[in-house]
Amino acid sequence: MNALLVKKSMAELLVVAGIVMPGAAFAQEAVAGWQFSVMPYVWLPGVKADVKYGPPSGGTATANVNADESDVLSNLQMAFMIAGEARKGRWLVATDYMYLDLGKQDSKVKSVDFNPGNGPVNASTSQIGGSAESSFKGSILSLVGGYAAISTPAASLDVIAGLRYMDLKVSSSWNLNTTVTSPSGSQTFSRSGSASKSGDNTNFIIGAKGQIKLGQSNWFVPYYADVGGGSSTSTWQLATGVGYAFGWGDIRLDYRYLAYKQSNDDKFLEKIELGGFALGANFRF
Repeated sequence: MNALLVKKSMAELLVVAGIVMPGAAFAQEAVAGWQFSVMPYVWLPGVKADVKYGPPSGGTATANVNADESDVLSNLQMAFMIAGEARKGRWLVATDYMYLDLGKQDSKVKSVDFNPGNGPVNASTSQIGGSAESSFKGSILSLVGGYAAISTPAASLDVIAGLRYMDLKVSSSWNLNTTVTSPSGSQTFSRSGSASKSGDNTNFIIGAKGQIKLGQSNWFVPYYADVGGGSSTSTWQLATGVGYAFGWGDIRLDYRYLAYKQSNDDKFLEKIELGGFALGANFRF
């Protein structure tokens, strides 16, 4: 991600004013002393991902797998998500942690990389057909600090910066309709097989978050946006929805979208996009 893109994205964030990071307190005037909020929530995102199990070494072949599944609930193995925030005056620290084990998702082997000895050669499997499944398991942790540029009963806007860490393991198995032959005909890739790979990365992120109260009611619209990068990786996240405030805190329903993209050929995860509705109860004290 180049500097111009980051500057342009940050300008757009400040104009549009982003979306709510889980755990943000209800909009109010900045007050003295510490204020805290904790929000357990449930997010069941659909998954779109491109995974490379290579690059292959000399004389071997590896699969490139694509996953695209919107119905994750039926295969979900485990999920744990919680967010929190601490504020003092206009300054804040916020964190968001999630663990997801999405089980087996529909996928396909989109191509195979061969290495006959003179460098990798890619062969498409689009005409071969067959079936494949992929499982995704891992954690995502965000930690940011921020400053409340706007803090009124009607609206809030926090400018934030920090880090997001992702640790992910992907496993795939496939059963193609036939074997795949390299363009030169010197190598073949078995019609049935499996592979597994894991990786992690840490990215610097900048963004904005806040909420807007709807008239004189207890309803409000939360919003959040960030963009970042590092180690050949770019990432961005958006979320917005609706919430209702109570004396103890609030309940909110958001649509959340998180994306990663890696440009380095040695990285196994080319891209992953997670999008879906999230429901949480935010407790303030």
